[in-house]
Amino acid sequence: MTHSLYSKFLIGYLVFGLLGFITIATFSSRITYNYLIDEKAEALYDEANLIASSYSAMYKGQNIDLVSAYPQLQAVSTFLKSEVWVVDRKGTITVDSNHSSRNGTLIDGFDPTLTGNKSYGIGNYYGSFPYEMLSVSAPITGNYTTHGYVIIHLPISQILDSQNGILNILYITSGIVFALSLIILLVFSKTVYYPLKKITAAANEYAAGNLNYKIKLETHDEMGYLAATLDYMSDELNKAEEYQRTFIANVSHDFRSPLTSIKGYLEAILDGTIPPEMYDKYLHLVISETARLTKLTQGLLTLNSLDSKGYLSRTNFDINRVIKDVAASFEGTCDAKNLVIDLTFSDSIQMVYADLGKIQQVLYNLIDNAIKFSHHNSVIYIQTSTKYEKAFISVKDTGIGIPKDSVKKIWERFYKSDLSRGKDKKGTGLGLSIVKEIVQAHGENIDVISTEGVGTEFIFTLPRSTNL
Repeated sequence: MTHSLYSKFLIGYLVFGLLGFITIATFSSRITYNYLIDEKAEALYDEANLIASSYSAMYKGQNIDLVSAYPQLQAVSTFLKSEVWVVDRKGTITVDSNHSSRNGTLIDGFDPTLTGNKSYGIGNYYGSFPYEMLSVSAPITGNYTTHGYVIIHLPISQILDSQNGILNILYITSGIVFALSLIILLVFSKTVYYPLKKITAAANEYAAGNLNYKIKLETHDEMGYLAATLDYMSDELNKAEEYQRTFIANVSHDFRSPLTSIKGYLEAILDGTIPPEMYDKYLHLVISETARLTKLTQGLLTLNSLDSKGYLSRTNFDINRVIKDVAASFEGTCDAKNLVIDLTFSDSIQMVYADLGKIQQVLYNLIDNAIKFSHHNSVIYIQTSTKYEKAFISVKDTGIGIPKDSVKKIWERFYKSDLSRGKDKKGTGLGLSIVKEIVQAHGENIDVISTEGVGTEFIFTLPRSTNL
């Protein structure tokens, strides 16, 4: 059987209240009782000593009539709500403030030393009372001799009544405090339990696949932050799922086209539709389509490796030298379109700290794009410059440019603008995605500036080498 967080908290709260009440009732009762006993015993003993000192005068040569002192003892007895005795040293009651009939009665077993070092005793006082009494005694002395005792008896029931009055106040106060502490339960319900219920409901919706579910929680505490985080997570998961669907659709489309062509060419060769003298032409087309598939596969593998952390192998190298080598590899392509690559370097040697192979790939993709979308008889400008601890590399063409509404989309995988589709028949739409992933993996940025019909410029940064 499972219990909710709220029920656990409620049970714990009630158990705490019950145990707290039992603890207070147990310890407070005992502490209060002992306190009242000590307090009453001390007060009665002081009063007994006061009376005893007045009776001691008769042993100092003064004439005191015990009978005349009887009304005084009655007044004291009434005031203290107790019974006052005067007994001689043998235990015979000389004066009883409440029952004169006891006068002359001998207390069986009377021994004032039985209380030890205490000034009081609790009990029926040698069977003199049918109920418990708090009894204190003070000696009546004279001429260095004890002649008797003043004994004051207070019913324990009176002390218990006082104790109950104090405990009732304590219990009522504890009850009020416990009732007020229900505010904690209300605060817990409002700030923790109900937000958690909403968050749990949202988690169940996400688990069921409903990533569009929103948590209706507008608090500015940790629960609100958690809800906002989960909303953000669901949005990102939704985007990732949408991207995955788009990605799979794009991959399927880009693989389907060359595979369909290869299948069609080979079937035509097998069924004789294509004559033997045309085999060479169509087999070259098949090889071209397989090369396109190879390039697409390689691009996907590159992106997959870029998604993994720690793949970079950084070294110090001259970026100017790398640019020259990559540009030289496009000599044949440039000659076919009568293009010129203009190199401008702010320094003859510019050392950077990066992954040489990955930066070569970035430069290759950017220059390859610039050549594809440049007009015949135009110039491609490649420049490097430095500022503070960064090296800036620019690849600029004077070609067809990128439409304004496509500038932000060019970094998406498999994206091709409408203008590029007519010129880039063999492209995979992964080049710029790979470029951005590589640059960002270095902790750097890449920007694009483009005007349709004028040209496009890509600018990215690399960290300068500190070991010069």
